[in-house]
Amino acid sequence: MSRLILAAIIITTFFAACQQGESKTSAATDAAKAANAPVDPASLTTIQWLDSTLDKGTITEGEKIEVAYRFKNTGNKPLVIKDVRPSCGCTVAEKPEEPIAPGGEGIIKGVFNSANKLGPNHKTIHVVTNTQPDTYALVFNVVVNKKN
Repeated sequence: MSRLILAAIIITTFFAACQQGESKTSAATDAAKAANAPVDPASLTTIQWLDSTLDKGTITEGEKIEVAYRFKNTGNKPLVIKDVRPSCGCTVAEKPEEPIAPGGEGIIKGVFNSANKLGPNHKTIHVVTNTQPDTYALVFNVVVNKKN
């Protein structure tokens, strides 16, 4: 009798694990489909980067520096900053939460933590928008000197 109960528990656990895996795969598949869905051309606008490359000079290890990239909505539809993705964990980026009206300006902000980043650093913040093309690379360079 105890063997029968043990077998039932093992089988139940196996089926539950399989169903969890299916829902994770389904969610990942749905997200991939949404990302590759055709874009409605009527919702697209245009962007002009007022700053896209910054040189932050030289700092001392352990310092944090801020970067700010200005942009302008040069189209006739609201500009939506969908996502900002720094190239590494040493940089944290922040996007405007509200759409930018036509003719309006906005700022993408970032903070770079120079801990353990000695020497020249070339960092990128990838920005996804409702423009064509939809992805842009914002760059900053900084040299980090050893702390005395």
